[in-house]
Amino acid sequence: MLNLHQISLRRGRKLLMENVSFQVHAGQRMGLIGANGSGKTSLFSMLLGELEADDGELGIDPKDEIAHVAQESPNSTRSALDYVMDGDSELRKTQAAIAAIEASAEDNGEDLHLLFERMETMDGFTAEARAARLLHGLGFANDANHKPVREFSGGWRMRLNLARALMCRSDILLLDEPTNHLDLPAILWLERWLKRYEGILLVISHDRDFLDQVCTRIAHIEHETIRVFSGNYSQFEALRAEQLALQHSMYSRQQREIKHIQSYVDRFRYKASKARQAQSRLKMLERMKKIAPAHVDSPFRFHFSNPKRQPQHLLGLMDVAVGYADSDDGPVLSGINLSLSAGDRVGLLGVNGVGKSTLVKALATGSTLLSGERVLNKDTKTGYFAQHQLDALQPERSPIDHLRTVAPDDREQDLRNYLGRFGFSGERIFEPVAPFSGGEKARLALALMIRQEPNLLLLDEPTNHLDLEMRQALSIALIEYSGALIVISHDRHLLRSVCDELLIVHDGIVERFDRSLDEYPAWLKEQQVSEEQADGIAKDGESPVKPASRKQIRQLEARRRQRLKPLYDKVRNIEKQLEDFRADLDTMEERLASESIYTDPARKSELTQLVQDQATLRSEMETLEWSWMEASEALEQAT
Repeated sequence: MLNLHQISLRRGRKLLMENVSFQVHAGQRMGLIGANGSGKTSLFSMLLGELEADDGELGIDPKDEIAHVAQESPNSTRSALDYVMDGDSELRKTQAAIAAIEASAEDNGEDLHLLFERMETMDGFTAEARAARLLHGLGFANDANHKPVREFSGGWRMRLNLARALMCRSDILLLDEPTNHLDLPAILWLERWLKRYEGILLVISHDRDFLDQVCTRIAHIEHETIRVFSGNYSQFEALRAEQLALQHSMYSRQQREIKHIQSYVDRFRYKASKARQAQSRLKMLERMKKIAPAHVDSPFRFHFSNPKRQPQHLLGLMDVAVGYADSDDGPVLSGINLSLSAGDRVGLLGVNGVGKSTLVKALATGSTLLSGERVLNKDTKTGYFAQHQLDALQPERSPIDHLRTVAPDDREQDLRNYLGRFGFSGERIFEPVAPFSGGEKARLALALMIRQEPNLLLLDEPTNHLDLEMRQALSIALIEYSGALIVISHDRHLLRSVCDELLIVHDGIVERFDRSLDEYPAWLKEQQVSEEQADGIAKDGESPVKPASRKQIRQLEARRRQRLKPLYDKVRNIEKQLEDFRADLDTMEERLASESIYTDPARKSELTQLVQDQATLRSEMETLEWSWMEASEALEQAT
């Protein structure tokens, strides 16, 4: 158990939290949220013993193993596999002791026997296989396992740090923005892994879908205190919305925001040229009515100005191949035919490294175009937010200096007001951007792009470094945006909110993704099964045959997906029911953990009913789990 009692914590003169008390038990997964600078990372530092509380008591069992992700980029000559296995310190100590005895001339058979028993107890003999599974789940190719750590890029080294933390057989696991360096498939794998984690999980994240999938409790840092809510992020958001809606001035402000979007829908929903955009906003309106109150006190308020010109046909690629001229590997993607028209809202899916950014660069500047034709309308004004857009900022210049370069005719007060919507105020707007945080630089880069009034947005991971409030403000601004957009993002909430169409980039091609975003994990699983079957055929040493064309492969995969879809659907439906049941069971156990339910005679009937409901629910879950096993076995046999 982790117990904080009347904890107060400062960094320098700044009070981060005061008189904070809460408990976390094994099996609970808590999301830690709050504005940047509110003390989330400092709280982790305190738990790791790097900071001392100014007041109060921190209760952690000295025997508990705490794992966390190192923030320093490793530069080791050890192989990726060995580096990850080093995360299990007890395993390494036991292996070293065994090696020492085996190298010794003395007869220490009894000690060796005890060490082998310890290895058996800790599953030490399967450690290498477990480490390999972690690497595979986080997106590493099999042939990368024995590659030296120093040969990986910075993002992949941070994945190695994450795998090393997961390798540790910890009692408490602390994860600070674990999805920052992951693509969507790796995030989906991590969610599944964390759901099986048996210890105490504390996670800081700005990815609302990740928090929804993983967390059973939310700890919200605000006004120097922490309030703990049962349930996932969406449930927290609903509760917070109810609380804030009681504050009439804030509620009125939210209603005006909804009315603004509704007016757009009412104006354009019956115009053929605007029908799809209006439908997209209508789709989000219902969700906004539920979640917007939880964000009405956000400091971020901005919108995209209506483009001065909005041509029907903005940009097109005809029979295009994209890649890099100085590479010997040939095109990254080929056979691309893509046309962007006014109002198009497209999301790009695909694992890291398949060419999504390369495609967006071809659209933005044509710099990665190897062959084919890029057709750009003379009235198209592109707003391009690249993955490394932050590097384009000039460190010695201030936010207002940067803004003057794109809006030279604006008055200083107008520039101040504009920057204020992105959270820059006071003397901050005159300070050099060099020491700014990643989130502040990302906000400034977005502000500069938006001020240029583009009619086509090309966004490559725009939410990296942004906190939950800024992500919400960006989502709303993009919902209201009247131009066209293409977005690459691992933030599923953003993709679901702003995109009407999805394209999938894989195997050197770009094609329409005909399923919903929620079906993407199933599609990835099908691709993995297909690859494993292809590898199996190659290993079996069958006689060589003429390779199938891409078209034939896609047709075969489509027929196979159609055949397996009912089985996949059945497994997914059972898993969804089990998730709902587990959430209900967690709620019951929270209520049963209350001391008053046992001591208050007036709550005797409530206690009786709760115990009966708990027993019924557990029985139903057991039946469902058997059904899941049968359905999974049927699916495995079919594949």
